[in-house]
Amino acid sequence: MIQRTPVRIEAQLLDNQCPDDDTPTWQQILADSITCPESLLAQLGLDPASWLQGARAGHKLFPVRVPAPYLARIRPGDPEDPLLRQVMPLADEARVVDGFVRDPLEEAGATAGTGLIRKYRSRALLMITGQCAINCRYCFRRHFPYDQHRLSPQDRTAALHQLQQAPEINEVIFSGGDPLAVNDRLLARWVDNLAAIPHIKRIRIHTRLPVVIPQRVTDDLLQWLSHPGLQFVMVLHINHPAELDAPTRAALQRLTGAGVTLLNQSVILHGVNDRTDTLYQLSETLFDAGVLPYYLHTFDPVAGAHHFNVDDDRARQLVRELNALLPGFLVPRLVREIPGKSGKTPLDLNF
Repeated sequence: MIQRTPVRIEAQLLDNQCPDDDTPTWQQILADSITCPESLLAQLGLDPASWLQGARAGHKLFPVRVPAPYLARIRPGDPEDPLLRQVMPLADEARVVDGFVRDPLEEAGATAGTGLIRKYRSRALLMITGQCAINCRYCFRRHFPYDQHRLSPQDRTAALHQLQQAPEINEVIFSGGDPLAVNDRLLARWVDNLAAIPHIKRIRIHTRLPVVIPQRVTDDLLQWLSHPGLQFVMVLHINHPAELDAPTRAALQRLTGAGVTLLNQSVILHGVNDRTDTLYQLSETLFDAGVLPYYLHTFDPVAGAHHFNVDDDRARQLVRELNALLPGFLVPRLVREIPGKSGKTPLDLNF
């Protein structure tokens, strides 16, 4: 089973602040996430006789984690709900399928030091934490050895030294896990240290947290995202328009108001968004919320998630149909990440 930072976050990851009222903090919401299949089924009114055995089998391989704000967007009693499909463990996850592997992007060989991954010439990726706000069943890092990549203070110093010695790097990507699962004081310290490196001009944050827990967009977060020495890009991960409810839209509006560029990347997933009308509505809904569609990823063949796979011909067809319905700036680029390549590989749409 994958080992991640415990959901009851370590003391040093929490802000020492008391809320002014009874509104739960994002940390409390995260700590109170559903973490067992029995609770997930009970909350959504799904029949345990039909679902519990398979859910337990999938949970043993990759644990359930669903925070309450995301759970509230799932239709009760509907096992085909596209948001539920992203978080519901299934017995299918235990099947061994040829071509579906534990490390589909071969990241283990790209690690330049604890927590630092170099796959591209001008960008470096920092594994800020192994903690996630939600465990998506299709995650390409569901088998990643996060315990071997936890950042100690010495590791942070070493990573900064490596970045200082690499003048070709102008962008640092905060990744994980979900980097926004870490408290704002630590993230602000990272930003201050990176801003002191002359050739670093941009920080990109890959996160799902403002979507699944909109309360994560706090004043402290907006403060370090407004650092005058750096540009900030936030790449969200939204696969279906139903993920964008009113609280999430309000949180995203705060981010754009702080000058953060918001992009979205989706993964094409069977039973979730492999329909033209769904992808059309997703692009329109994203743009209404101030987010620009960026990438539509083909499925990374990770072991345990083969049931989400959509073949390339179907993916091409969907994007060709989007081209006929949307202006070009709302059509995400259909890409595949190929191990060893210096960037994403666009798929030829075969017009």
